[in-house]
Amino acid sequence: MKIRKISPGELQVGQVLPWDVYGDGGGLLARKGQLVANRKELDSLTERGVYEDWSEALPQSRAPQSVLRLLNGAQLELQDVLQQIAAGNPAGNAQRMLGSIADLVTAAVLQNADVALACILHNRSSVPYSVRHSVDTAVVAQVLALALKKPDDDIQAMTVAALAMNVGMLAAHDRLQLSSGPLNEADQGLVQSHPQAGVVLLRQAGIEHPAVLACVLAHHENEDGSGYPGGKTGAYVPESAKLLALADRYCARLARRRYRPAMTPNAALRDILLEARDTLDSLLPAVLIRELGIYPIGTCVRLLNGEVGVVSRKGLNATTPWVTSLLGPRGTPLAPPLQRDTRSEAHSIREVLDMEQAGLHFHMEQVWGRAAAR
Repeated sequence: MKIRKISPGELQVGQVLPWDVYGDGGGLLARKGQLVANRKELDSLTERGVYEDWSEALPQSRAPQSVLRLLNGAQLELQDVLQQIAAGNPAGNAQRMLGSIADLVTAAVLQNADVALACILHNRSSVPYSVRHSVDTAVVAQVLALALKKPDDDIQAMTVAALAMNVGMLAAHDRLQLSSGPLNEADQGLVQSHPQAGVVLLRQAGIEHPAVLACVLAHHENEDGSGYPGGKTGAYVPESAKLLALADRYCARLARRRYRPAMTPNAALRDILLEARDTLDSLLPAVLIRELGIYPIGTCVRLLNGEVGVVSRKGLNATTPWVTSLLGPRGTPLAPPLQRDTRSEAHSIREVLDMEQAGLHFHMEQVWGRAAAR
């Protein structure tokens, strides 16, 4: 057993402590199992904390880092940072803080993109929709950018922009999400102007990265010039903003609204294809479908044999993913869950179900293992 100092990056906001943490004098700072709730607490533990490392005395394989914890940590940190920026009084270096949160999203996607995408549908975090949606959008935008082999610096800037894209209407975002009718004139004006308002707030917070600001400003522009706030046509819109816009639209369709239920992932993709003719770069929706598949990870489905489960990973082609069956044909829970290759006729997908239809109640770890541990 060795006494080790906590290394930078060894802990993340939203992570449960894997060991007791002690101060330099030996006093207990935090118990194993305690949640690292915010950046201030994380910095304090990293600066002062040590722990007992038994890894050499008791050799064991290192568990993969939990993608769920990384994204929950990103959401918790982002909630605090966006509130500070929106209020006009960010504490500390806002650009550094947003960059650190973007690093958490990057780590999650690189660790396991399938689990990161599944979190959009199945992560039951308690942060406001406005915060969760920004992190979800960042995940999808990263998956697209990686598929297109974008440079790391471009992906980082786009991710920061995704996290901050709606700060210009942060106070009203959750209220508008719950609106059951048409927006009034004031709210329409707020929505139309939020990219510009966001850029102003980001500059006030000391964020001057040109690619970040350009992406935030243009994430609602359309190919045909029908977008806002500038009515720019596609040739004048940065490609990062186009990726962000596509990810934003996809994730928004997966969210429940008062005037409509949440769309299933395949319906959201179909809807985007229908509108892409004029408003989106025609090549990008094809990349989205290629990367997510016809049945995106996390989609609830019923198989031809009557089992109900969730798409857990990609198959050899876009139409035949692997499904983890959780309920038998009579609705009885399957213990353990069964892995089904939908290339098999008996296990082919019969229909896509929304969450209520599916009647599934499960923890993500049951399907995706330690990479989805809470």
